[in-house]
Amino acid sequence: MNSRDLPHWDLSNVYPSLESQAFKEAVNEMKAGLDDLDDYLTEQTIEQGGDVPEGNPPALAETISGYLNRTNALRRLHGTLQAYVYAFVSTDSYNTSARRLLSQLEALKVRLERQEVQFRGWIGTVAEQPELFEAALEVEGPAEQHAFYLRERAEQSRYLMSPAEESLAAELSLSGSRAWERLQGVVTSQVTVPFERDGEVEELPIAALQNLRSDPDPELRRRAYEAELAAWERKREPLAACLNGVKGTVSTLNERRGREDCLDRPLDQARMDRETLEAMLSVVEDGLPAFHRYFKKKAERLGKEKLAWWDLYAPVSESEKRYTFPEAKELILETFGTFSDRLQALARRAFEQRWIDAQPRDGKRGGAFCMGVPGVEESRILCNFDGSFGQLSTLAHELGHAYHNECRIGKTMLQRPTPMTLAETASILAQTLVTNAVLDEAGDPEEELAILESYLIDGGQVVVDIYSRYLFEKAVFKQRSDAELSADDFCDLMVEAQREAYGDGLDPRHLHRYMWAWKPHYYSPNRSFYNFPYTFGMLFGLGLYAIYQERGDAFLPAYDDLLSSTGEARSAELAARFGIDIRDRGFWEHSMGLIEERIERYLTL
Repeated sequence: MNSRDLPHWDLSNVYPSLESQAFKEAVNEMKAGLDDLDDYLTEQTIEQGGDVPEGNPPALAETISGYLNRTNALRRLHGTLQAYVYAFVSTDSYNTSARRLLSQLEALKVRLERQEVQFRGWIGTVAEQPELFEAALEVEGPAEQHAFYLRERAEQSRYLMSPAEESLAAELSLSGSRAWERLQGVVTSQVTVPFERDGEVEELPIAALQNLRSDPDPELRRRAYEAELAAWERKREPLAACLNGVKGTVSTLNERRGREDCLDRPLDQARMDRETLEAMLSVVEDGLPAFHRYFKKKAERLGKEKLAWWDLYAPVSESEKRYTFPEAKELILETFGTFSDRLQALARRAFEQRWIDAQPRDGKRGGAFCMGVPGVEESRILCNFDGSFGQLSTLAHELGHAYHNECRIGKTMLQRPTPMTLAETASILAQTLVTNAVLDEAGDPEEELAILESYLIDGGQVVVDIYSRYLFEKAVFKQRSDAELSADDFCDLMVEAQREAYGDGLDPRHLHRYMWAWKPHYYSPNRSFYNFPYTFGMLFGLGLYAIYQERGDAFLPAYDDLLSSTGEARSAELAARFGIDIRDRGFWEHSMGLIEERIERYLTL
C-alpha cells in the first residue's frame, strides 16, 4: 500500500483558507460577541454574590436565558474556528501561522471560560434560594431546556476560588499549563528518526516508526522499539518540564478550589461517582490474569519465553490480512449497513466528502481522533492508516464518534458536552460491529487467530495499559504535590505501573519507560485521568452491544436517543434506561467476561 494514495481531509466548506476574509470576519465576530457577553454580565450583575430577581421566576429565567443564548452562539462559533485551525496544526505542526492562530483562539477560549466561571458563581448564588431557582427552571424557554446544565453548574460552583483568583488563573493558563500542553504537542509531532530498512536509511516520522510495532519481522520491531526509546531519550528534559508544569498547576488549583483529591474533578467531569469507579476497577484488577495468560500464549506462539514490549502489537499469524483504504471503506460501509441505515449513511458521507485524513507524514500527530465541526454539523477524523486490521478497527471506532456527533445535531452547544465515559459508547459499538463481522467471515483458524489477535491487542490496551496509565497518573499527582519530578522519576513510575498492570505477562526487562513522554493525554490541564473513561467506554459499549443482540432493531431508537442525550444526564441515569446498574460489579463482570471468552478462544486455537 502506497501511503501517498491515502486521503487528506477537506475543510473548504468551513472556510476557504486561514487567510480568507470569511475566516477573519468570523474571528472578529467572535471577539465582538465576547465583548457583548461581557457587557451583558456587567449589566445584569451576573457574578458570585450578584443580584437575583427575588420572587420573580420569569424574570430570573429571562436573565438566565440571555446568558445561555449568547454563550451557545459563541461556543458554536469558537468550536468551528478551533476545529478548523486545529485541522492544520494536527496534520502539520510546522505550520507556524496555524499555530499562532490556534494560540489566539485559545486566548478567546479563556475569555469564554472566564465568563462561564462568572456565570457559575452567580448561578451558585441563585441556587441558595432553591424554590426560586427550581421555579425559574420550569419557565418555558432556554432555562427550562438547559435545566441539567444549570443544576450541574450550580453544584460545581462550590469549587470556585474568588472571582479575581479565577480570572487570574484563566489568564495565566495561556502562558502556563496550556503553553506546556502546546509545547508537548509540537515537540512530539516533530520527532523524526533515521531508520535503516531493506538496506536503506530513511527519515521516519515518529508515528510511522511506531507503526512498525505491528511489522511481522521481530528484528525490525526490536530495532524500531529501541530507536523510539532513543528518540524520546533525546527529548526527555523538555517533555518532563511540560509534564511537571501541567500537573503542578492542576495540583495547586485543585487544592485552592477545595477539591478532595486529584480524582475529584475527573469523576465530576465523567459524571460518575467513586462507587462506580471502584466497582469497575476492581473487576479490571480481577480480569488482569486472563490478559496475562493471553500475553504468555502470544509469547509461546512467537517462540519466546517472555513477551517483550516490542512484541505487544506483533502479528502471530501469517494469514493476517492487509487492507487497502478502498477495501476498508467498503467493509465498514457494508458492516454498518447491517446495523442501521443511518450509521451507514453517515460513514458514506465521511468517505465521499473527505472527512478523513489517513496518511502518516512528518509533522502530523500520531494516534487517531474525531472532532466535531459544529458550524457545518460535520466531523473530521484523523488516523494513521497502515492497512492493518488494527487501523481498520480504529477507523470504524472514529466513525462511531462521528455518528455520536450526528445524533446530537439540533442540540445546543451546552447540551452537547459528553463525559468521556459515555463519549466512547458509539465508537466501541461501531468497532465491535466490524470486529464481529470480520470474525464471522474468517475462512480458517489461522485467519480467526489473526483477527482475535488484533482484537486482544486493542483490549489489552484499553484494559491493561489504561490501568497502568491510571496507576502512573495517581502516583505522579501524589509525588508532584511535594516537588518537581525528574525525567528519571517519571520513567521509574511508568515502569512500576506497567509491572503492576502487566504482571508476569511481559518481560520486565523490556517495558516502555517513555510512555509518559508521547501520550498527549497526560498533558491536558483540563482533563486529568484521561484513561479510566476509556475502560468504562469499552465495557459499557460491550454491555450495550449484548443488549442490541437481544433486542435487534428495537434497540436502535433508544440507542440513538441515548447518544443524543449524553450531555444532559449523569452516567448512571442514562445507563438505567437500558436496565444497567453501573455501580454493580455484576454489570462490569459480564462485560469483562465477553472479553475473557475471546481470550479463551485465542488460547485454544
